[in-house]
Amino acid sequence: MKMRDLVWPKRAAVKETRACVCFRGLGGKRTFATIVFLILSLLVGCNSNTATAPEGKPAPKGPELLTARAAFQKLFIAARNYAADVKPFRIQSTPTTDGNGHDGKSAIWSASFASAMQHGVKPFTWSGSDATDAPSRGVSPGNEDVYNPSNASTHVFDVAYLKVDSDQAFAAAQKHGGEKILEKDPSTPVIYVCDWNHNTNELTWHVIYGSDRDNAKLTVAVNASTGEFIRVEK
Repeated sequence: MKMRDLVWPKRAAVKETRACVCFRGLGGKRTFATIVFLILSLLVGCNSNTATAPEGKPAPKGPELLTARAAFQKLFIAARNYAADVKPFRIQSTPTTDGNGHDGKSAIWSASFASAMQHGVKPFTWSGSDATDAPSRGVSPGNEDVYNPSNASTHVFDVAYLKVDSDQAFAAAQKHGGEKILEKDPSTPVIYVCDWNHNTNELTWHVIYGSDRDNAKLTVAVNASTGEFIRVEK
């Protein structure tokens, strides 16, 4: 039998479907090449109409919680772009709905810097949160103000004094009343403020148990250079 006399069997006819354009009851003589072409066309037509699964939405990003020194490095780099001679005078955390400050970590850290060259002070804030009560992620500058070197509230300090991180300050504060506070109310936020004590000439961590400093349940002072407990301030 010659190849050109090959006959397509009627019982092999393909039922027409909505997904493909098929054929039924091919009779008569068909060349082998024609049959192959029809089969390939059928396969390509079916595959082209195959539904593609929609891509899923990316999972929401969780908060980035950092200790003070890790966040401060980011803030110090940004502040150096403001003025090369900047020195910090305050580091502070802010609690959010997704970062309560426990274990010395926070989703928001701010640092205020002074520049004698610019005669100004300028705060910078780092955020690792998408919470509605948080600024946009990353580092953002605040408004510049006039620098007064004689003002005790803007007393700058050398970053070399900052040897103790906020998690170490938290651990010290826990041993002096903080643990009892959180056992009684685990939802209590913890705030960290680091500044220079001009009376004792030491850099101090103030570990604040509460939503703000004025209404704190407890405030513990810890030496930011040695990690030693100083006193209970409230």
